[in-house]
Amino acid sequence: MKAILVNSDRSLRWDDVPEPVCGADDCIVKIEAAALNRADLMQREGDYPPPPGCPEWMGLEIAGTIEKVGAGAARKSAWKIGDKVCALLGGGGYAQKANVRYDMLMPIPKNCTLIEAAAMPEAFATSYLNLFIEGKMKEGDTLLMNAGTSGLASVVIPMAKAFGARVITTVRTDEKSKAIEHLKADRVVVTSRENIADVLKSELEAGRPVDVAIDCLGGEIMGECLKYLRHGARWIMIASLAGTKSQIDLKNVYVRNVRIIGSTLRSRAPEVKAQILSELVKNVWPKVEAGLIKPTIYKVLPITEAEAAQELLYKGLSVGKVVLKVD
Repeated sequence: MKAILVNSDRSLRWDDVPEPVCGADDCIVKIEAAALNRADLMQREGDYPPPPGCPEWMGLEIAGTIEKVGAGAARKSAWKIGDKVCALLGGGGYAQKANVRYDMLMPIPKNCTLIEAAAMPEAFATSYLNLFIEGKMKEGDTLLMNAGTSGLASVVIPMAKAFGARVITTVRTDEKSKAIEHLKADRVVVTSRENIADVLKSELEAGRPVDVAIDCLGGEIMGECLKYLRHGARWIMIASLAGTKSQIDLKNVYVRNVRIIGSTLRSRAPEVKAQILSELVKNVWPKVEAGLIKPTIYKVLPITEAEAAQELLYKGLSVGKVVLKVD
């Protein structure tokens, strides 16, 4: 079969690789679509290696058709050949096939295409993990989701809204603000002309402070924002695209019981990931099928154009998810 490999100069190529081996607890999935994530860029640059036992090529979420079911998978699950599924991977999605543990597979929600389904496992699992497990978000809370045009935000915002939260998000320009109007965030902060720390201060003074923040930016502004959260708020760091350094008033942290939480999905144990996926199907899929949550697909490109697809993320051009179609 073929997969996308990284050359020594960090360019990409579509080349031959070994066929996946179906372990006892695995299913072989013929991949029809694979979505991009920023973790793919980090892996391409050598900063985010796949977990042990995973293929060297990139790709964390796919959709496709089951071609083979291992003996253990057949015994422990109801999966069968021909089932349409989406899957969360440790790596290896930029390819024609993948071997996937039976408990890393999910049915495709009704009314979702394969392209949409491919954009769901990583983004939806990361959203669920940080909103409900780490963030302990509940109905009536206020959420801050930084980087509102990101693929993750395109899921986090409608998911939080579907579960009764008020949502504040950030974008760089008014043009980007218009591009995410369909997500229906309650407050969009345009950072080219507004200071997010000042906005959070005004929200606190108005009695609407942030309970949970999901931050993929970090940088200097992060420490300033911590001053203006609700007592007991959770600030969840999932990346640091705007910088790894920030000054924090430690007294504010302990006096106001603010929790700073570092979180990644990829580093979780397989059984933790399996539990998250099980909860997604139980708690979130009904809201997807009711039309309350849906991934935003920015662009679909053939997998042979993976380099051009990743360039959209590198340059910050995408609003929502970029998906590779596999023929």
